[in-house]
Amino acid sequence: MVNKTKTEKRKGGKTDTELYVQIGIIAILLLVIVFSMGKISSGTAGGSVTGIGSVSASEIIPTGIPAVYGEEMGVSYDDVSPSNPKLADSTIRKLSQYEDEELNSEQMERYIRIAGSISCEYCCGANSIIFSNGDRACGCAHSYAMRGVAKYILINHPDMTDIEILSELGKWKVLFFPEIHEGKAKVLEENGIDSTDYINLASNLYRGIEQGQAGGGMVGGC
Repeated sequence: MVNKTKTEKRKGGKTDTELYVQIGIIAILLLVIVFSMGKISSGTAGGSVTGIGSVSASEIIPTGIPAVYGEEMGVSYDDVSPSNPKLADSTIRKLSQYEDEELNSEQMERYIRIAGSISCEYCCGANSIIFSNGDRACGCAHSYAMRGVAKYILINHPDMTDIEILSELGKWKVLFFPEIHEGKAKVLEENGIDSTDYINLASNLYRGIEQGQAGGGMVGGC
């Protein structure tokens, strides 16, 4: 009698080798299915099945007292909220009172660079909150507030960099238009741009990238 070998056909006509191959293929398919289901589940939880998570308001809305100038000016990011329009208007007035401050030539040069890099496009169509000579270009309350913050910091904290000051203006702008910026943040993230950077989110760098997105909701009078 001939001894049985590993390649001898089993019941059903399959060899050991064929059986092992099929088991391996099934195992690989199961792993692929489990991995795919995990990605879909994760994407759905974040509001998307593309693997790009949605951006929540909590990730972009600044909170607390501004570290450098907040206590001096008596303002907090938390004071600008749709839930308390009266307090928001009061805070905007506090920020705006420094808008008429006089700047020396060095300060004005920096001011033009900084304030010329951000706009209040959801209130008016001006290219920025100032003209190229430093004069105010937008008459809305939000622009007054941002110009006031810029001038106050330039006068009292000149050690802050232009980028840091512009970032502060961006934070207040996000608070003035939270829903619009939440939508813009999602578009930025979909394009691989960090939406938690307030230069990206609120300055003129990516102005208009959110066009076509549903948005609205303004805090404080325009």
